[in-house]
Amino acid sequence: MLIGGEIAHRLLNWISPPARKLVPVPSPDEGSKLVTHWGEGIWEQLAGKTVIDFGCGFGAEAIDMARHGARQVIGLDIRANVLERASRRAEQAGVSDRCTFATSTNVKADVITSIDAFEHFADPGGILGLMAGLLHPGGRVLASFGPTWFHPRGGHGFSVFPWAHLVFTEKALVRWRAEFKNDGATNFSEIGGGLNKMTVGNFRRLVWQSGLRFEAFEALPIRAARYLHNPLTRELFTSLVRCRLVCAPA
Repeated sequence: MLIGGEIAHRLLNWISPPARKLVPVPSPDEGSKLVTHWGEGIWEQLAGKTVIDFGCGFGAEAIDMARHGARQVIGLDIRANVLERASRRAEQAGVSDRCTFATSTNVKADVITSIDAFEHFADPGGILGLMAGLLHPGGRVLASFGPTWFHPRGGHGFSVFPWAHLVFTEKALVRWRAEFKNDGATNFSEIGGGLNKMTVGNFRRLVWQSGLRFEAFEALPIRAARYLHNPLTRELFTSLVRCRLVCAPA
C-alpha cells in the first residue's frame, strides 16, 4: 500500500527537509557520455554524418559530435530556455555553423542519438515513431537512458531514499516537491523535463510498436547488484538501457 496524505508529507519532510534541496549540488565532470556508452570509435562512426540528438538538453553531446567531425548536428528539445543556452554554447565552441538547436526538424538523419531522455519524453512511443520517419535508409538510432522506473532511484529527484517513489503516492511526492520548486507541477509528467515512469519492458514494447527494431539491446545491471540481475529481476536491478535501433524491413 502506498503512503499518502499528511503522514507521507511529514515523513518526507523529516527524511529530506525542503531547505536541504535549495542548496545546489555541482554535477561531476563525467566526460563524454557518447564515449562512455559507445566507446572511442563513436567519433569515427559519426564523422561526416548528419545527426539528430533527441532530448539534447544544454547541447553538450551535440556540440561534442560537431567538434569531432559530424557534418551536421541538430539538437532537439521542447524547452526554449534550454535551447537558447545550447545555442550560445555552440557559438562559444565555434561549431554553430554545423550544430543547431530547435524544437523540431524535417531533416533526414544518418544517425539519431538520445541519451538520458527516454524516461522523460511525454510521448515516448510517438518519439520512436518520429525517429523512424527521420532516418535515412540504413540509418541507426543510438539510445541510452536510465535509471528506469523500478530502479532504486527511478523516481529521480523524488527518490529521497531507494524506491521511495514506489512507497509514497505521486500526490504526496509532488506536494513535498512544491515546497522547494514553484513551477506549478501537479504530477510527475509536469516537472521540469518530465518523468514518464519508463520501465525496461515498456520501452521494449514501444520499440516493437514503432516500426523500429533492436539491432542490439543491453539492460546493464546496477554494479553492486549485478549478481542479482537476471531476466526475472532486471526491472529492479537495471541501471540503464542501451540499444541500437534500425528501421524494420518493409
